[in-house]
Amino acid sequence: MARVNSSLTQVRKPFILFVNISFLFLLSFYCTILLFSSNSHLLHQSKRSTNRVQKLDGTVNCSQVHHFHTYQEKCEYVKSTKGCRSDGYIDYLQIFYCICGSSPGLGYTVLILWLILLFYLLANTAANYFCSSLESLSKILQLSPTIAGVTLLSLGNGAPDVFASLASFMGTTGSGGVGLNSVLGGAFFVSSVVVGVISISISSKGVSVDKSSFIRDVLFFLLTLGSLLAIVIVGAINIWGAIAFVSLYFIYVFIVSAAHICRKKDIKVSNIFDISPITRTLFAYDPNEQFGDFSTPLLGYVNDDVEKLGAIEKCGVNNDNEDEGREDNHRNGNCFGLFDSTVWGYFSWFLYIIELPIYLPRRMTIPVVSEERWSKFFGVISVTSAPVLLVALWVSQNKTIGYNHSLVVYLAGGLVGIVFGTVAFVTTKSANPPKRCLLPWLVGGFLMSVAWTYIIANELVSLLVSLGNIFGISPSILGLTLLAWGNSIGDLVANVAMAVNGDQDGAQIAISGSYAGPIFNTIMGLGLGFVFKTWTEYPSSFVIPKDNSLYVTIGFLMAGLLWALVILPRRNMKLDKVLGCGLVAIYFCFLSLRLAQTLGGVPIQGPLTTIFLEP
Repeated sequence: MARVNSSLTQVRKPFILFVNISFLFLLSFYCTILLFSSNSHLLHQSKRSTNRVQKLDGTVNCSQVHHFHTYQEKCEYVKSTKGCRSDGYIDYLQIFYCICGSSPGLGYTVLILWLILLFYLLANTAANYFCSSLESLSKILQLSPTIAGVTLLSLGNGAPDVFASLASFMGTTGSGGVGLNSVLGGAFFVSSVVVGVISISISSKGVSVDKSSFIRDVLFFLLTLGSLLAIVIVGAINIWGAIAFVSLYFIYVFIVSAAHICRKKDIKVSNIFDISPITRTLFAYDPNEQFGDFSTPLLGYVNDDVEKLGAIEKCGVNNDNEDEGREDNHRNGNCFGLFDSTVWGYFSWFLYIIELPIYLPRRMTIPVVSEERWSKFFGVISVTSAPVLLVALWVSQNKTIGYNHSLVVYLAGGLVGIVFGTVAFVTTKSANPPKRCLLPWLVGGFLMSVAWTYIIANELVSLLVSLGNIFGISPSILGLTLLAWGNSIGDLVANVAMAVNGDQDGAQIAISGSYAGPIFNTIMGLGLGFVFKTWTEYPSSFVIPKDNSLYVTIGFLMAGLLWALVILPRRNMKLDKVLGCGLVAIYFCFLSLRLAQTLGGVPIQGPLTTIFLEP
């Protein structure tokens, strides 16, 4: 397991340094807009209308933006067209066409970097806050290891996918097209590419997996996809159908629990979150790594405790007693030895200060009561400000609420926060987290991590929709590719590292996670979205968005599962290149077909036409 963590750390360091630099650039860009641009109001969703452009085109969606030739006309069009307004808190089309209209290269750079940063924030929030709350809740509620593994652990793994799907269903359009494609795309990527790469990587070891568990997971996944295919064919679903679809996961939990009870194979609940190849392996704070070790960028390693800032002053020079391995890590992380410890220390301080704007808002609103991250200051602040953030989120989702009503709600939220903060200040100690009445703290941390995850996921989906309009391609395609890849890249790196560097159990955990995770994401990510939409439209049914490509996606996904179901038992459950190459080939055949349909079969008006189709 130590080798797994070491290899993941080497992958994590350069990526987090890149995120630091990207955030610095985006912060500078934002400050420049506020200081020098007359269009800084676009960050608050301008609703001005321009009659001249409305006369040119009366459509309510944003598909006609490429019919205009100059960036001034496109800017006026996105300002005046209702369908061009973002569901998020930032109007990306106005940034691209109005702020960066004369410099499209700058616009592409800003949006792509912001996309990467949102992916990081989504994974980091799920890892550092959401999964931490779930882990503690499983212990407090004394759940059996099996139940914790297939419920709370799966929820922690699939949080980015689930909340991105929910954000798609809960947007102003509410069609859920992006959510459907992102969940299916992520499930296909993990069950085909991740399993394929694992099989190819460890083919020489002759590692085999448990037959009964594998067949159970694959057959239930096929049942889930068959049920979803039936829903798509019918084209609509009511509240009872949505509840029935969600109940499939409870059936799965019962089957897994019964199997473990019968086989009497269980593990300690405290180890479940430690051995699981979840995304937090890449993006979570690791308490075993020193915060003050300047060989690592600070964005991903900021210890959530102000008191540990003092450790920085002690780590400018390596201790003479440090072992050779740590010195090597210091030299490797310290920009290949280009800076001495003093210069690198100042640079790390600079990175830490730059990181605060994206670190503090979450830390000051999400209660954290773990031993290694407890801080009374942040504990009191978080329970005080959490109700205010929930009120702000609720007001932003209710567009019809008036100013007076919103003011009353804000005052009520502030009053509740003051009461919570006072109670927390009186009943907690600085030395250690609260021991009694711990459940309210954990529930509060869970709810606030859910709120932050939803906020980030909603912004991510909004950005993908805007990129679809800019590139002239369907946002569903971006959900099937970019959103699915972004949410699954952590599973790829973590699961492969687990299988390659682990033993037989490591490979078993990696393969099991590659099927159990997509099952959870498909049922709960889509099922909860169905429940939400059918509830809001009750007694009417929710109409599934018409998208013939869904049949192709589900068909290829089921083909990959059937390939694994046939090949693996025939080869004595050994993971080899035949299984791996077949799964990877199926995925790339599907991807090639979808790209060909998108770029060739359907006329595209946008930059991608020039990039890909121009001779």
